[in-house]
Amino acid sequence: MVTAIALPRSHGIPCCMVVQQANMKTIAAPVQRAHVENLYVEAMVLADEAHAAFAAQRDLGDVRRDGVTQISLACESLKTTTRLMHVIAWLLHRRAMIAGDPGAGPHDSAARIGEPVAADWDVCAGFDASVRQIIAASERLFERIAQIEAGWNAPVAVTPVQRLLAQLEARL
Repeated sequence: MVTAIALPRSHGIPCCMVVQQANMKTIAAPVQRAHVENLYVEAMVLADEAHAAFAAQRDLGDVRRDGVTQISLACESLKTTTRLMHVIAWLLHRRAMIAGDPGAGPHDSAARIGEPVAADWDVCAGFDASVRQIIAASERLFERIAQIEAGWNAPVAVTPVQRLLAQLEARL
């Protein structure tokens, strides 16, 4: 028998805890598939916008005249792309975990977002505002994913009442 116990929200994300009678093992399921899907769409849209913004800056901006600016733009483009690809890979792995894919486990390297690749804002100051906005948006998205991951990995505190309810359920 499996019993679901509702827990308070964590970081604005509804949480629930599933208690299995056989071994009283608790499994935290803090996010719904829809939340992962929405983040995935947001990341893909941002990746498309980044591609277009960096291409426009490269092709239409003053970058062509200055070799240092070309290299700086290429570096920041790679950092932004890397940041977004880490987010997308993390979200795809979470989708697979939610779907029950046996090849997607919580201890895989893709299950961790890793360390952020920070933009060099001194260099970015010379870019168009649209490119700076894309870079900032990618950093914010990465940070949001890191916060969500930290919330998922945090131990779920079980209140004494919930513990007693689980014990009673196990005895019945």
